Amino acid sequence: MQPKATLEDTLALMRDLRARCEWDAAQTHASLRPYLVEEAHELDDALRDASDPHMREDLGDVLLQVLFHSVVAQERGAFDIGDVAAGLIEKMHRRHPHLYGDGVRVGWEKLKANKRTSIEEGLASGLPSLHRAHRLQDRAAGVGFDWDDVEGPAQKVGEELEEVREHLGGARVARDGHAPPAYDARFDSLEAELGDLLFAVVNLCRKAGVHASIALDRANAKFARRFTGIERLAESRGIDVRTAGLAVLDGLWDEVKAGEPGPA
Repeated sequence: MQPKATLEDTLALMRDLRARCEWDAAQTHASLRPYLVEEAHELDDALRDASDPHMREDLGDVLLQVLFHSVVAQERGAFDIGDVAAGLIEKMHRRHPHLYGDGVRVGWEKLKANKRTSIEEGLASGLPSLHRAHRLQDRAAGVGFDWDDVEGPAQKVGEELEEVREHLGGARVARDGHAPPAYDARFDSLEAELGDLLFAVVNLCRKAGVHASIALDRANAKFARRFTGIERLAESRGIDVRTAGLAVLDGLWDEVKAGEPGPA
């Protein structure tokens, strides 16, 4: 049985590629940025699909990016993979003082709050909005600014929804759902209220132990699956979905939904 490769083997491969491959040798931290984002998304897809083969492959692709940046940094004399590993170990020890020292168990957000100058410090600028909202709420909760249970955020969602309803009547919204062509203060207020509603829903998700981005991802997949079912059903019956109207499409939706196995 062939022995399994080690992390040292992968590091040696990366150094060899930098030495003998023109493309790898030409890469910089800046040129590699798009690949890291792409590989992370591909890994996220594999995790969502619970696909072990793709998960294994995509973890390797993400590892390649870690090795790539570490070797490039070493060539610059900045740091190497050993420094990266040492930094990770040191961080994990700090996060778990009750396991690696004489400290007491303290929430990580509370530990980090002692070193931050603002709630946004350290959050990536390109973080998706749902994820950013979750992290901001996490950080606030880490210093005690949080509800005791899910009832508080659930009530807040209801309050925010009522405020949205109040603004819907006055805002000038185009029939196609787009913003009006010129600035409209009432539309601006509606947008702000809808933002508050979304933020409240994220908070409810967080308090219930659900990540809003994952929940929405599931909802997107469910909607796409069901609407594809509508299109197929309509085609089999000679129905043009573009002219069928809401009542007909809603009926097809109910049929597709009723035909799905398991919970809706």
